[in-house]
Amino acid sequence: MMPLDLSVYTKEFSKNFSLALPIMLGQLGHVLVGFVDNLMIGKLGAAPLAAVSLGNTLIFFALFLGIGFSFAITPLIAEADGENDAKKGRVYFQHGLVMCAANGVILFLLLLLAKPILYHLDQPKDVVELALPYLDIVAFSLIPLMIFQGFKQFADGLSLTKYAMYATLAANVVNVIFNYLLIYGVWFFPRLELEGAAIGTLISRVFMLVLLYLILSRRPKLKSYFILMKKSLDKAIFKRLINLGFPTALQMLFEGGIFTATVLLAGTLGTKPQAANQIALNLASMTFMIAVGLGVTATIRVANQKGKRKFKTLRDVAYSIFLQVFLIEGLFALGFILLKGFLPTLYIDDSEVIRLASQLLIIAALFQLSDGLQVTILGALRGLQDVKVPTLLCFIAYWLIGLPISYFTGKADVLGSMGIWLGLLSGLTASAIMLYIRFNMLSKKQILTFEKTKLEST
Repeated sequence: MMPLDLSVYTKEFSKNFSLALPIMLGQLGHVLVGFVDNLMIGKLGAAPLAAVSLGNTLIFFALFLGIGFSFAITPLIAEADGENDAKKGRVYFQHGLVMCAANGVILFLLLLLAKPILYHLDQPKDVVELALPYLDIVAFSLIPLMIFQGFKQFADGLSLTKYAMYATLAANVVNVIFNYLLIYGVWFFPRLELEGAAIGTLISRVFMLVLLYLILSRRPKLKSYFILMKKSLDKAIFKRLINLGFPTALQMLFEGGIFTATVLLAGTLGTKPQAANQIALNLASMTFMIAVGLGVTATIRVANQKGKRKFKTLRDVAYSIFLQVFLIEGLFALGFILLKGFLPTLYIDDSEVIRLASQLLIIAALFQLSDGLQVTILGALRGLQDVKVPTLLCFIAYWLIGLPISYFTGKADVLGSMGIWLGLLSGLTASAIMLYIRFNMLSKKQILTFEKTKLEST
């Protein structure tokens, strides 16, 4: 149970937010650049826009896997930093970088092999033909992106979250510029349309990687991390990274999969329910960036305290983040309820879609609280290097609780779109409750074990 003295937690809010803010801004940058990209491609017509959407369905699943694996680096680096063991940190960093580079190459090759799947998704042939060259180039861009993730997770582990944000925001500007030049053929650049958008993405990701490398490698305090190891690569280190990364990647796939399933379920109800579903999801994803930032913060700070062997502080820090995300998402929830009739009008001028979307926003308000909590608790458990059981709990919550409720109550003759979102809410709430119980149990156990060891040694 949390102590009644809330000041134990509120005093941590500023540190939590200062770590989380760069991550939030980086995420916001991605959302905005995606919005601008869609506007640029949309001017080419419906088919190119549909092709991007189709190509990205495969890309997103590859991203979940790659980023999931890279998340293994952060808690190990943060723990080594808490122990003041730069040598151990260097070993984890360099092995993690090799793992990320290998993942980038593997994902690129898997996407090339997966291309024929696009012909079997019941999509127009012209859309598929447009998507294929776009997919080739964006798939190749995963190699520099995954290496960038290696550097980013390393910097995050040292609580240096702002440097990845600088690189990301600068790369987003580069992306928009080259997209404009190459999509439309401005100045002396060729008009490449959809392929131009893909090349713009590739250029921006290479730029992002190079910039972050230069920022980190030139910091005097980090120079020791960039000295190449004399010993050969250690299989045991790779095994530890994979044991942490693979369950995290699976958990991200489970979560991404449940949201994809809800989109497909909404599509069976017709165009207007699907449009309302998309509006509600888009609004929810914007506020979700706050939770993502605080989730990474939970991983960093918990792992850091674990390295320092300060288990009571670890628990207080984690609970401060849980409370903070609950309060922030609570404000967003209130905003969704009060503005439920207005927010959908920013997207569309259709009274039926607005009515349906405003109903969904009431559920989305509660959804914010559950989703924010489960993401931050997952982050804290990742900081404890506990990933296998949380992944199983997420699978149970999303696929054995959430999806069946969405499926059975989301039919047109039952609750329709409201039913789909009640399923999402149920799954995320179940996830938050089970993960909280898991963290509470583990953190208490670590305190008791540590105190017992101290008593035995005296």
